[in-house]
Amino acid sequence: MNIRPYFSSSAKVWDSIEWVYAVEDAGYSGWEIVSDGNYRLDDRDSYEKISEVIQGTNLGISVHAPYGDLNLATLNDPIYRESIRQVCICIERASDLTDRVTFHPGYLSPVGKLVPQKIWELQKSALRQIGKVAAENGILACVENMISVKEFLCRDAGELIGMTSGIEGIGMTFDFGHANTVGKVDEFLPLVSRADHIHIHDNHGGRDEHLALGDGTINWETVGREIARNYKGIVVIEGRSVEEAKRSLQVYRNYFK
Repeated sequence: MNIRPYFSSSAKVWDSIEWVYAVEDAGYSGWEIVSDGNYRLDDRDSYEKISEVIQGTNLGISVHAPYGDLNLATLNDPIYRESIRQVCICIERASDLTDRVTFHPGYLSPVGKLVPQKIWELQKSALRQIGKVAAENGILACVENMISVKEFLCRDAGELIGMTSGIEGIGMTFDFGHANTVGKVDEFLPLVSRADHIHIHDNHGGRDEHLALGDGTINWETVGREIARNYKGIVVIEGRSVEEAKRSLQVYRNYFK
C-alpha cells in the first residue's frame, strides 16, 4: 500500500491534546492538525503543545486552516481581509511542519447572492493572495470541495478546478465525504489524479456526518481502488474519535490497495 493514511478530527479541537498519541498507536502514519479551538498554530501555547506531540511521535503532519466564522468571498471588507490574514498566518506557521495546508473556499451571503460575479472575483483575488504566501513558504495551499449547502462555493469538481486553475501556490483537496452529500462522488473520482490532497469519511448522502468508513453509503471498494490506482499522496481519514479511526483504518486497508 503506497498511500499513507493520516487521521484528523475536527470534533476534538477543544479536547486536551493527549488523544493524538493514540493516533499513531492505532496504526496511522500521520495527523492532520485542524488549526482551530485548542490547536491554532497562531497561538504560542497551542503551538508548543502541538510541537511536543510531534516530537514524541513518528507522525507525519498536514494542516487544515481555520474556517469558523471566516469567509473568503464576503463583501464585508474587514471580514474579507481578516479571513485572508488568518489563512495566511496558518500557512506561515505550518511551513515548519508540512508542505500541505487545506482550506475552505468562501460562501455566498444574502447580499452576495445578488452579485455572483463579484463574489467569484473576490474569491479569486483571495486565492491569489493566499497562493503567493503559500509559494513563498514552500506550501501548497489546497482548496477543498464543499458540502451540500447551496451557498458554498466549489461544491462540484468543475467549479473547484475553475476556481484554482493557474494560481501559483494553490492546489485542490478532494473530499469524498463532502462529494457524497451533493451526489458527486462519481464526478470527482475520474479526476482523482488531479487532486493534491484527499480527505475521506462517510455519511448517508444528506449531510456531513463524518462517520467511520463503512457506516454510510459511499462504496469504498470502488473509491479505494480508483484512488489507489491514480493518486500518490496523503489520504486523510476524518472522524469523531480514535475508536472510529480504528474501524475506518480496517476498511481502508481492505480497499485502498
